[in-house]
Amino acid sequence: MSLFRQTRLVAGLGLLLALGACQERSPTPPADADVLAAEALRPARPELAAIYERSCMACHGVRSAAPLTGHGPSWQPRLAQGMDTLLKHTREGLRGMPAMGLCPDCGEQDLRDLISFMSTPR
Repeated sequence: MSLFRQTRLVAGLGLLLALGACQERSPTPPADADVLAAEALRPARPELAAIYERSCMACHGVRSAAPLTGHGPSWQPRLAQGMDTLLKHTREGLRGMPAMGLCPDCGEQDLRDLISFMSTPR
C-alpha cells in the first residue's frame, strides 16, 4: 500500500473515531414507549406549553440527539453538571443545541422551567 493510501486510511479512521466521540449517548436509550409518551407531554402552564411547542418539542419530543423529554436516563449526565451549566449551554448553545434553544424571547426563569419540565422523569 502506498504512503498516500495509508495516510488517507489513517485520516479516515481518525475522523470516524472523532465523530463517534462527539455524540453523547444515553446510558439507556429511549424505548418506543418513551418516545410516544414524550410526544404527548406538555407543561401545565399554557404559556410555557406554547414556548415548548414552538422552541423545544421538535428536538426534545422525538427520538433525536437531544435528550428526550421525560426520559430520566437521557437527562442524568446533563443534570449532574448542575442547573447553572445547563442554563449556560442553553443560552450559548452547545453542539447541535442552538443558542437560547430557539427561544430568543425566553427569560432565564422560562429556560429553568423548561429544563425542569423536560428533565423530570415521567
